[in-house]
Amino acid sequence: MILTLTLNPSLDRTIAIGALDRGAVIRAAAAHLDPGGKGVNVSRALLANAVASRAVVPFGGDEGRQLVRLLAAEGLDMVTVPVAGPTRSNVTLAEPDGTITKINEPGTALSPGELDTIAEAVLAAAHEADWVVASGSLPPEVPADVYAALCRRFAEAGILVAVDTSGPALACALGAAPALVKPNVEELAAATGMPIRCLGDVVEAAGKLRAAGARTVLASLGADGAVLVEDSGIWYGEAPVTEPRSSVGAGDAMLAGFLAAGGHGPDALAQGLTWGAAAVRLPGSRMPGPDDIDPAGVAVGPPDPVRLLTSTPPAPAPLP
Repeated sequence: MILTLTLNPSLDRTIAIGALDRGAVIRAAAAHLDPGGKGVNVSRALLANAVASRAVVPFGGDEGRQLVRLLAAEGLDMVTVPVAGPTRSNVTLAEPDGTITKINEPGTALSPGELDTIAEAVLAAAHEADWVVASGSLPPEVPADVYAALCRRFAEAGILVAVDTSGPALACALGAAPALVKPNVEELAAATGMPIRCLGDVVEAAGKLRAAGARTVLASLGADGAVLVEDSGIWYGEAPVTEPRSSVGAGDAMLAGFLAAGGHGPDALAQGLTWGAAAVRLPGSRMPGPDDIDPAGVAVGPPDPVRLLTSTPPAPAPLP
């Protein structure tokens, strides 16, 4: 069973538009309202493919109650934790060529008491888990070491922890030796202070994260695929999508597929890429099921270190 924790879940409204024209009145072609948050999406993808999962979801206000109703309607196994502040809402504008513009609310601060209650809920639910996935941004005022503390507690119980976050939360988590981290290319550049221009840079940066404590790095590179670096080897894979509809949640679907296939090795990378590509072909933040997943076209092998990425972030200063 795979347990997920989402400290900053959301209601995700995706609006399909013809083109983004600033200052204009834009008529929507379609709209989707989905439950959101990275860990929530991982559990939804696992549920859609009949893989046992449970989600720990703090919620508050009318938005939070609606989030819980949407998840219950999907049949998600979840542990809900009421909190004082309202659950955030996010808006995604999706253009026909696959261009995505996201507006994410910061969320509401969690009190120390609420964090303790959430942590106890995670620990109580984790006794059946093979993996715990701690993912997503942190709400305002939440300590950056919250995921690191969970890593240490679960490591003592022999439970593997996957962390998918960014900024100081990722930097702190590395020191707690998570079994897996899943940065995207921007997060990889920010965490290492490196320019990421080619696959060789990705492998080098992943090595730095492993040297800082992570045992395995699964680097998602958007349309460029993904790189997996672990003790047993280094692999690169890609799953081209000719007609992308929405990239929202695609990285979460990839992580879900990777863990569902065992969480290590080239076969797990291939399944993760297949699930992620299927999510890109769907509208909004829908998670793919078996009818959406097509393994044709997925290729996994050794990375070509000089292969350039189609989109590269600037290299910021490394985190302290």
